[in-house]
Amino acid sequence: MLEPIRHILSQQRIILASGSPRRSEILKMIGLKFEVHTSNFEENLDKSSFSHPCEYVKENAKQKAIEVWNRLKLPDNKDGLHQNEASSPSSSCNPPDLVIGADTVVTLYDEIMEKPKDEEDAFDMLKKLSGLKHTVFTGVALVTKPKQLPHVQQRHSLNLSNSQPSSLESQDFDQRASGAQSLQYHMLHGNLCNTETKDYVVTTFHESTDVTMAELNDDIIKGYIATGEPFDKAGAYAIQCNGATLIEQIKGDFYNVVGMPLHRLCRELYILHSDL
Repeated sequence: MLEPIRHILSQQRIILASGSPRRSEILKMIGLKFEVHTSNFEENLDKSSFSHPCEYVKENAKQKAIEVWNRLKLPDNKDGLHQNEASSPSSSCNPPDLVIGADTVVTLYDEIMEKPKDEEDAFDMLKKLSGLKHTVFTGVALVTKPKQLPHVQQRHSLNLSNSQPSSLESQDFDQRASGAQSLQYHMLHGNLCNTETKDYVVTTFHESTDVTMAELNDDIIKGYIATGEPFDKAGAYAIQCNGATLIEQIKGDFYNVVGMPLHRLCRELYILHSDL
């Protein structure tokens, strides 16, 4: 999906605003050249103030990405680089062209599960998830320069299934609807939102994946916790590693559970850059 715009991406300074090695691996897998700058945003948002977990992860992703954008936007920025081995050829003295932020949570009914604090917390999470279907939400924010905002008609010309509303459509709808109606619209029509300032444009979206966990007895849970995998993973399991043995079924994007909805990310990058 990125081949038609790869020549553009290769000339850009792309920043991943996350220290997650899983997200770095996903971006490397598709050949993106990027730098890693972990966001300093304190993830202390009040979950209860959000109408749905998808709004919570999108706001976290947005704030992470904006913090990094503001920190790196000045040409003489001296912030230390944390480049991966596939780092961007663009000069680190230049402001970024694209900052990617992401946030992932596991939800069971109305409970949001993030990373476990300790072994007891990990045990409690896995015990709750045992034998049940839960949903993983990942919110993504793409921060770009204002001139990179895509034309409204470009999105319609792609004729993609489950197509997303343009920024103007989102703004128009938000003026006419709020609360549950707005949430329903975003859930049904793709959850794409744009925020524009004189310095940047933020495009946010989310994806959800349903995951069914097997019935787990205490010995299995304790044995898995002993591997050390759960402690930096939302929901206390790593589906890309030993945690996969705990999973019976998934419906949706596998990479969304890992931490980055790969197809959706590539689709939004294509839409964002295909008119440049």
